[in-house]
Amino acid sequence: MSTFHAVVWIDHQEAHVLMFDREHMQAQRIHSRSHHTHQGKPTDSAALFADVAVALAGVHEVLLTGPGMARDQFAAWCHSHSKVVAAAIADSILSDHPSDAQVVALARKSFHKSDQMGLDPALV
Repeated sequence: MSTFHAVVWIDHQEAHVLMFDREHMQAQRIHSRSHHTHQGKPTDSAALFADVAVALAGVHEVLLTGPGMARDQFAAWCHSHSKVVAAAIADSILSDHPSDAQVVALARKSFHKSDQMGLDPALV
């Protein structure tokens, strides 16, 4: 699916990667491969972050959302390990546990301005 936009809802256990354009949406869930936990959270976030970065290949604009620090940690990981994904991250918004449809609605609202202007996010 060729898209300009994606939204990633992420915590330390899983990520929901939702890619969309004006007419279509494609959802993918990525689970942490770590079964070991520390204070209830998997200890190997790097593997989860790498899988999410691979899923975002080719996306021009990404909104990160989630309930805790995983979204900020993912952004920092991208700056060190995936410069292309890091450059595509447009914003990071705190959210609880919305449905996939609610997450896409939040992202559509966030990306609405560039869509209305007809801008290619890769050129902005």
